[in-house]
Amino acid sequence: MTTISLEQEINPWEAQEARFDFAARKLNLEEGLWKLLRMPAREIIVHFPVAMDDGRIEIFTGFRVQHSIARGPGKGGVRYSPEVTLDEVRALASWMTWKCAVVNIPFGGAKGGVICDPKKMSQSELERVTRRYTSEIIDFIGPEKDVLAPDMNTNDQTMAWIMDTYSMHMGHTVTSVVTGKPLNIGGSRGRMEATGRGVQVICDESMRYLEMPIDGCRVIIQGFGNVGSNAALLLMERGYKIIGIAEKDGGLLNPNGIEIHQLLEYKRRNNTILGFRNAEAVPSDELLVSECEILIPAATENVITSRNADQIKARIIVEGANGPTTAVADDILAEKRIFIMPDILANAGGVTASYFEWVQDRQGYFWKEAVVNEQMETILRDSFEDVIRYAEAHNVNNRIAAYMLAIDRVAITIRQRGIYA
Repeated sequence: MTTISLEQEINPWEAQEARFDFAARKLNLEEGLWKLLRMPAREIIVHFPVAMDDGRIEIFTGFRVQHSIARGPGKGGVRYSPEVTLDEVRALASWMTWKCAVVNIPFGGAKGGVICDPKKMSQSELERVTRRYTSEIIDFIGPEKDVLAPDMNTNDQTMAWIMDTYSMHMGHTVTSVVTGKPLNIGGSRGRMEATGRGVQVICDESMRYLEMPIDGCRVIIQGFGNVGSNAALLLMERGYKIIGIAEKDGGLLNPNGIEIHQLLEYKRRNNTILGFRNAEAVPSDELLVSECEILIPAATENVITSRNADQIKARIIVEGANGPTTAVADDILAEKRIFIMPDILANAGGVTASYFEWVQDRQGYFWKEAVVNEQMETILRDSFEDVIRYAEAHNVNNRIAAYMLAIDRVAITIRQRGIYA
């Protein structure tokens, strides 16, 4: 076995490539399509000036990568972080291609990002960065080209600025250029909770498939942002016992279960989970390898690596985050026979609800929240069955099965469309 450094192991693009190559080989994908789907179709890098509040001019770098538009417009979030890299955005764009194909919605994959530190910027500076970034990539985005969404350190307000900037350039209001908007300007009911709700649906399906009881099932969640907190609340209400919550600055453990309503209120007041009285303070690294039935990594990439995978004690891992498990860790977890529901299915509730938002904007007709939730749950349950059938038929794990299913769907579309030359 080839030894690789931790730096190589946690490179998201290389992790995505390794899984793609393995799945493509299993599918006997022809060489031409292999080459085509292995690389993004378009990579846009922009460097743009922004006037800061103190009068300084700062130069920011932004990216937008469109991996594939074979099945429809590109779809993917925009993240703001000092750590954003082109490789990260490439990987996230390709994951979006496979995610949309796994749940069989008519989008391709895209992703964007700006290298900046939102914590050190004012609201007006963030608005100026957002509007200038949007104007720099405006020729490459649109309801039929590439539809943007919130991601790390961006939100519904960011989407409102992008939508307004795009609309000003077009000369009329175009709500369907972004999803994850505020409700009163074309957002969808149920969108904010959708990724967490999708995680809950996949947990339910995993328990049903493995014939394990939900009542009292112990769950540890890494990350208590939008995805982790919504998943925790919905799971608790379903009868799961949330025994651990891990955040960047520390974690909480209560073997009898954490009352999530109380924790949400505590975090709202204090902007941290630390100091919450009804649970014991425990280092986050320890929580990841604690005894539980379900572990949900719901924060960032590369949380489960070769350094801790052999200590994981969960029976099931449901990936609420993008790329939380490295390819090397996958091999270790497979030997431990841990049942993994991969990110490209487990957190696809968000993009599924985004698809519904795009549809509603284009129709000019908006659905009740119950309809959004019901349609999303149906799609995710059907997709779970598709992945399980693929895994059993090809004798591969769930992640490779999900990749094979997605690659097959995109490849079939490209074969039908043909290669334009």
